[in-house]
Amino acid sequence: MIKAMSKKQIIYVPGKDPKPPADQHIQLLWKALLEGVRRSSPEASDDLGQYFAYFKLISWNYLYYQTTYDPEEDVPWIDAMIEKSAPTVEDIREARAWDVKLLRFLYSIIDYFPFLLKFLSKDLQAAAEDTQEYFKNKNNVGCDIREILKRQLRPLLEKEQEILLIGHSLGSVIAYDALWELSHYEKLPGKVDTFLTLGSPLGLNYIQHRLVGHQHKGKNKYPSNIKKWINVSSIGDITALDRTFADDYAEMTELKLVESITDHKDDIYNYYRGNEGLNCHRSYGYFINDVVGSIIANWWKGEEPSSENEQAGENQK
Repeated sequence: MIKAMSKKQIIYVPGKDPKPPADQHIQLLWKALLEGVRRSSPEASDDLGQYFAYFKLISWNYLYYQTTYDPEEDVPWIDAMIEKSAPTVEDIREARAWDVKLLRFLYSIIDYFPFLLKFLSKDLQAAAEDTQEYFKNKNNVGCDIREILKRQLRPLLEKEQEILLIGHSLGSVIAYDALWELSHYEKLPGKVDTFLTLGSPLGLNYIQHRLVGHQHKGKNKYPSNIKKWINVSSIGDITALDRTFADDYAEMTELKLVESITDHKDDIYNYYRGNEGLNCHRSYGYFINDVVGSIIANWWKGEEPSSENEQAGENQK
């Protein structure tokens, strides 16, 4: 039996768009998470599987969208991915396709020149505007969303429990902002043991200039309550446009605000397929990925995360 238990907590902050009702969404996420861990360590998966109560979902999406969707839409696609042990040749080809590379190139330009967004499709414009509502804090929605997470984090930080905080997509931005506020507004003791970002846009220039601490300098610019930061981004994930965080946030390691920032991006594939085909960004696909599973398994077992594919942030230029 792995001696982790009572002092360990996993908190997950989902990305944007409507989600299934929270009680059903968390069950699907847990299923995918355990499968990813099982692929790395069956022992850790069996042990972790007994402690569902230590997995918390920060269900902010209904507050933002005022709607949910039927989770049965996701079940067959999750099951299909679980049946696959690795991406197929077709999955890899589609993730690396020229149209994906072209879209990444266009996004990289728009990241620095946002006014060009008006030349993209209406769907892409709508997706961007969706994210802007969070930063504009319309009707205090950004603050209210962060408060949902902070209510969960406060007692855990005060008790110095071991926390694995996972943020997917916009959820990673929400988590980062909440950690900054807890660091600088509330000055709470304790640190998140591991901050795991999946398919995160935190590398984007546009996002970095809208984070809650962006106007500050030095130590005041960043959260000070993260021990280790691990970022995972899959090939073909357009949201994770800049897939290396160790350079963007190098000052955090230089100021000793974080022990390390590690990027996993080489040969990382999210081969989740849904009704619209391959989706390299979907949260279930990230959870089932064996690299993510290995990170979670190592954290649960109290072992150092693997860095065989990437170097820790302080060793990168």
